[in-house]
Amino acid sequence: MAAKVVSSDLLLSNGMPGFMARPLSPGPHPVYVFMHERYGLVQHTRDLAMRCAADGFFVLAPDFFFKHPDKKALNKGDSRYDLTDTEAVEYLKAALDSIRDVPAADMSRVAVGGYCQTGRHPLVFASEVPIQAAVVWYGAASKREWGVTERQPKPLEDMIAKIQCPVFGAFGSDDHIISVDDVRRLRDTLEKHQKSYDIHIYNGAPHGWLNDTMPGRYRKPQAEAGWAAQQRFLAEVLSPTYDSGTITCNFEAAYSRNYDFSKNKRLE
Repeated sequence: MAAKVVSSDLLLSNGMPGFMARPLSPGPHPVYVFMHERYGLVQHTRDLAMRCAADGFFVLAPDFFFKHPDKKALNKGDSRYDLTDTEAVEYLKAALDSIRDVPAADMSRVAVGGYCQTGRHPLVFASEVPIQAAVVWYGAASKREWGVTERQPKPLEDMIAKIQCPVFGAFGSDDHIISVDDVRRLRDTLEKHQKSYDIHIYNGAPHGWLNDTMPGRYRKPQAEAGWAAQQRFLAEVLSPTYDSGTITCNFEAAYSRNYDFSKNKRLE
């Protein structure tokens, strides 16, 4: 991977630190913005950024929790930063503005992906700013995401209704936060508002199953399948020949016949 990809740390226009990775070839390349998990901009996110760059993307991974006063505690999971929807939109705009004039970045092909805590924010952003794809990994679908709070000032369904880009979703049957019914609710809401989507539920995958730095959670077969599905989705929807005027709906789910959400446990 190192022979194909160039990477660097950088400071974005609003003072937010970030990590950039892109292919060595000049491009321009489609843009993928990573929104990290609750732990901040840790090695796992950098690894995924490098992997995505090796797949041909100009990748930007900002530190969305850069205002947290204790990064060590945050990175270990001993603290959290409650990013608001308003902050997420502001920071994503700043991130994209920072690379708008970079020749290697194709700003006409932009995807934003959120993981875990930030899973809702690609949907929030896409409801306000035109992008070409929104990607959700085990986020956005739990019951707490749908209501209005100080951090979530608009109903999620109202924002989904405004999205104009296709949505990818990857979930696990053994997630202790998001149930199979929760994922169905997200699917049904996308269908209600005639949005294109590609959603997958992977059998035996707990919350955070893409994270290979957490052995208790990581599930290699499901992680590889989910990543491949994501990249197929992005290759299709970011293609110059993609027909945005056609609605496409794909839902693939696998879970135990004895599925019981109440028995799903948090793993490390």
